[in-house]
Order: sequence, then C-alpha cells, then structure tokens
Amino acid sequence: MSTMHNPAPDTQPTILVVEDDDIVRMLIVDVLEELEYQVLEADGCEQALAYLRNDAQPIALMMTDVGLPVMDGRELAKQARSARPQLPILFASGYAESIDVPEGMAVIGKPFSIDQLRDKVNGILS
Repeated sequence: MSTMHNPAPDTQPTILVVEDDDIVRMLIVDVLEELEYQVLEADGCEQALAYLRNDAQPIALMMTDVGLPVMDGRELAKQARSARPQLPILFASGYAESIDVPEGMAVIGKPFSIDQLRDKVNGILS
C-alpha cells in the first residue's frame, strides 16, 4: 500500500495577522506560530499594506479583523487584493454570520477556539 507523502516545504507559509487589539493579536500569533506558520504582525492597515506592497515578502494568507480603526477589514482586503490578486483572506468578526465575503475569502467568528482557528487556516492553505 503506497502512502501519499508530501515533502516538507523549506519554509512554512507566512500569514499576515492584522488586529488592532494587542492581546488578541498576540494570542492569534502564538497559535499560528505553534502550528509552525511564519507570522507577520500588523496593528492596523498602514502596517499591513506596507507588508503587502513589499513584493519580496511572501504572504500565503492575510487574517484581518473586520473592525479596524481608520480603514475596516473589508476595505483593507480590497486594497490587499489590488496588490496581490490571488491572496486568500480570512476575516475575524464578532458578527461573522452577517458578513458576505467575496470568492477566495473566509470568515471566522469571534471568539474562536484554537482548534477553530487551526482548522480554518489549514483548510484555506491546504
């Protein structure tokens, strides 16, 4: 019986986490790093867009809070997609059931468990 074996990538996918609440961002980053993802942190849209516009920086997924100061997560997603048209985007929201998201984007409801976050991210990146 042959088993499917995928060689481990040299580097794990990089996830950009955009969250203005420091504690929440720290928790998300901890979980993602435990899952062996590379993580970039942004406390708002300006920092996130600086990462996204840097072509040398690989980003496999952007996870953003919907309620951000200055520019909300949906507007950030629009700008992110203009910089990187194929970028998968995961929105975190306390009102997840009321959000319609375009193709290639997903939503996770807040509060979410570590397992929910892991399953959602792995599902998007697999």
